[in-house]
Amino acid sequence: MDESWKPVWGEVATIRNRYEELTVHLRKEDRLLDIIFRVFEDGVGFRYVFPVQPELKYFVVEDERTQLAMAGDHKAFWIPGDYDTNEYLYTVSALSRVDNSAMVASSADIAVRVAPDPQSVQTPLMMKSADGLYVNIHEAALVGYPAMQLHVDRKSFVLESALVPDAVGNKAYLHAPFATPWRTVIVSDKAADILASKMILNLNEPCVIGNTGWIHPMKFVGVWWEMQTGKSTWSYSNNADSLPLVASGRHGANTANVKRYIDFAAANHLGGVLVEGWNVGWEDWFGNWKENVFDFVSPYPDFDMREVSAYAAAKGVQMIMHNETSGSATGYERQMDTAFRYMTAWGYHSVKTGYVGKIIPRGEHHDGQVDGGSLCPGGEEGCSVWGDAGCA
Repeated sequence: MDESWKPVWGEVATIRNRYEELTVHLRKEDRLLDIIFRVFEDGVGFRYVFPVQPELKYFVVEDERTQLAMAGDHKAFWIPGDYDTNEYLYTVSALSRVDNSAMVASSADIAVRVAPDPQSVQTPLMMKSADGLYVNIHEAALVGYPAMQLHVDRKSFVLESALVPDAVGNKAYLHAPFATPWRTVIVSDKAADILASKMILNLNEPCVIGNTGWIHPMKFVGVWWEMQTGKSTWSYSNNADSLPLVASGRHGANTANVKRYIDFAAANHLGGVLVEGWNVGWEDWFGNWKENVFDFVSPYPDFDMREVSAYAAAKGVQMIMHNETSGSATGYERQMDTAFRYMTAWGYHSVKTGYVGKIIPRGEHHDGQVDGGSLCPGGEEGCSVWGDAGCA
């Protein structure tokens, strides 16, 4: 294959997709399995394909045992193989020294931590050999399948795939025909070339949206970093149990403050403003595994939706909605229609969604098949961007 295609957005206008492909057909009794390899100039991708077959239709994946054998005790840049978060600080060590137990135990600022294998790391995993070769292991086209982590054998330097399980311990529920995500290995003697590689983009499925004209990439500013630094708060009140809510005086998403951000965006040619903490519910939103925390349509008393929307429109600035689910992915799915109607009624054409906290359905993980492969792309702090015509 040697073709070129144009991405909807990105740092280049055209991407060349050049590879050689080999399909290996395997049979064990009446069971069929194909392995497809694609070799690019800077790496290789391979995936497993279960074709249509009489003796295999619906099935459960107990495990995936993909192994990648490293040629030495490479320097590795890694974070723990945690099922629910990727917010750890990176550790640099030899493969033979990988042990995430101390990192997981000491990261008390990360509220949801599940990392049962001390020798497990997340992908993408970056390594550097003694002679200066960079090796990056990751995956592409992760859809309807759990995320892949890697178990490190600290003696043999073999890395084995470790899929994130569901609430009952299974890895995936599949229906033939099915193709797993690609397992990717990118290699270069320059670290920057790993970042610049387009191999994973080439292995992702082509865009199925016929009309992409509604997608408009832009830079934006947001009311949330001042909450992170403690200057203001997401919540309107200090007490969730006092009704009506009593203003604390520290709420960041108030009309006057948001208008100040809109002025900044307009003055600096930024396309949009994202506001976190605009809606009722932030007094008791995290850590209690609650099903319905937000309704996504009720502003706090000091956030005037009409005034903010009109002011932004007059300044030529787009408002970006923020919908935090507090991990209740199923609750958000039930309310998306209402939430999106409210957005578009007030001139919001895109939304950042968040999934902080333990996932509902309870017992599932952020990076499992149910959530990581469909509902909550990106993990604990992941976000989906939706436009008028669908998901971007």
